[in-house]
Amino acid sequence: MESWVPLLDTFLNSTCPETEASLWLQQSFNPSSNTTTTNSFLSFLAKPTDVIVLDSSSSSYPLSPTNTKRVMWIQTLPNAVQARILSFLASDHRRFCLHKLSNLARAVLSDGQEVEFWVKRAARQLLDRVSDSNYEWVSCFNLDSEEERVNNDFGSLPEWLKDAANTDDLLLPWLPISTDELNVRMPFSAYGDDEDLEVVVEKEEEEKEDNLNRSGMEVDIVRPKNDPIEPKIVEKVACLKTRILNFESTSKTVELSNEIRQICVGEGVDSLAILGLIEPWKVDDETASILISNLSDGNEEELGWPSHVLCSIILPKLLLLKESASRVLLTATIEYCKLHQRAAVYALVFPLILLIEGINNPISDVMIRIMKECLHPAHVSAFCQKLLCGEEDDRKFICLPFHRCLISNQLVWTESVFNLFYNILNHNVHFTQDSVDQLVYKVNESVGGFSKSLKFGNFLLCLVNKCGPLLKCHKVALIEAVEQTNTLVTRSILSKLATL
Repeated sequence: MESWVPLLDTFLNSTCPETEASLWLQQSFNPSSNTTTTNSFLSFLAKPTDVIVLDSSSSSYPLSPTNTKRVMWIQTLPNAVQARILSFLASDHRRFCLHKLSNLARAVLSDGQEVEFWVKRAARQLLDRVSDSNYEWVSCFNLDSEEERVNNDFGSLPEWLKDAANTDDLLLPWLPISTDELNVRMPFSAYGDDEDLEVVVEKEEEEKEDNLNRSGMEVDIVRPKNDPIEPKIVEKVACLKTRILNFESTSKTVELSNEIRQICVGEGVDSLAILGLIEPWKVDDETASILISNLSDGNEEELGWPSHVLCSIILPKLLLLKESASRVLLTATIEYCKLHQRAAVYALVFPLILLIEGINNPISDVMIRIMKECLHPAHVSAFCQKLLCGEEDDRKFICLPFHRCLISNQLVWTESVFNLFYNILNHNVHFTQDSVDQLVYKVNESVGGFSKSLKFGNFLLCLVNKCGPLLKCHKVALIEAVEQTNTLVTRSILSKLATL
């Protein structure tokens, strides 16, 4: 363990962990010792470890043996560190045994939904990288070993298909099953009853619906359901709307928030449809701050009720923000986002940054406060990577249909966006190589419109200072872009680039 502490410290704190880890491993490699080799590092990461699983539903103490789970040692690390280690193994995979790398990636992915998004993505990348092999690694195994026999048999047909493959009466050339055998295995025949067909089709539709539900558990644009609302509830909601727009006192507003929560959460109705009827975003800032402070108790699913509260009360106000947000609204929003970080990302930060007209300075200031005071730097880094490098499906967010027309699917690059990234970089958020690549691309694309912008220049200077090792491959392109600017920091940027 002690021999790997410097390497683990690199993965935890370095701005370019892949490069520094590769250099450290090259300098520390000792083939005569079993403590500092590539195989020993993989064995160290895959070492079985018992961890305690806390069950919030159980109040029995001390914890019983059933509360422990055996995992690999790498899985005990923070998610951001796991992702960095897996990314390093993918980029430097030629140094390691590909079979062990494959086993490690498969073991990480075997936990299914428990694996964090970026860890899962890095593990898949590693598995894809080691799968594209030219088979040179076979020579490192014993020809009589069980591992090679398994790999050699991978592409062969299973025993139960070999006999069928030798016959001439095949249904399809690539499917070694005869027509008669297929008819026997069919759940219904071509001339069967319609009822059998309906049953099978219904099952297939249910399976598709289940798959869609499982895939939709990540994040999606929230839309109210089309389920009808009972007339009694509609009348009650209309009364609440009238009362909430007429602020009387703090105690009355607290009572109203409890009634709204009871209807949306306790009655089992579509909370977004109810909030759409109440229109709580039309209340003043003081009333809004009271509402969000009393509508949640902190025990709900992050992307459920807490995100509905944010996207129906705070988000509409911020989307139309032209001046600095009021202190009472901003304070309440910050405190709420500290308790519900995922909801803050998908119900505030993502839809705000994708504003169809591009964000302005007041919106940028609010986003900076949320990122600095509510989110961990690793979460901000993951958000930036999704925003800059992800596909359109990766940039899904939560909002009401009433406000969808104000939000785009693409990031509009304004001066305030560059100022936002300037503050993110100054907050010691580590950017990945692909995120830096996209930033450089946008710099070259946007330099003509911001050639005299000091905020744009400050962003460039900060980018070079914070991400210097990741910009070496873009040195020429950046110099050409910076030479088109005319600000107080242009010469400083050029001198910094010259030292890369």
